[in-house]
Amino acid sequence: MRAAATTAVVVGTAGAVSGHQQKKADAAAQDQAAQTAAYETQAQVAELQAQLDAQQAAAAATPATPDIPTEELEKLGQLHASGVLSDEEFAAAKAKLLGI
Repeated sequence: MRAAATTAVVVGTAGAVSGHQQKKADAAAQDQAAQTAAYETQAQVAELQAQLDAQQAAAAATPATPDIPTEELEKLGQLHASGVLSDEEFAAAKAKLLGI
């Protein structure tokens, strides 16, 4: 009977130790998964910030286009000055170009 009791204590202790080790392993795996997720999130945030910075730099580097199409007006003026467009045609084309 004493051998059976000793065996029961040993088996119970082994089971408790095994369960404790499994819980520690599970906790470590969860910690690792959380750290990996946090790292991936930080990497995504950094990538998005870099994209935003690049877009802002490109927007700052791009000269603003004027609302008035200056080149087109100059062409119309040259056509009018050379006699290709009459006064009425020039006025109509200019109004169309300016959205008047």
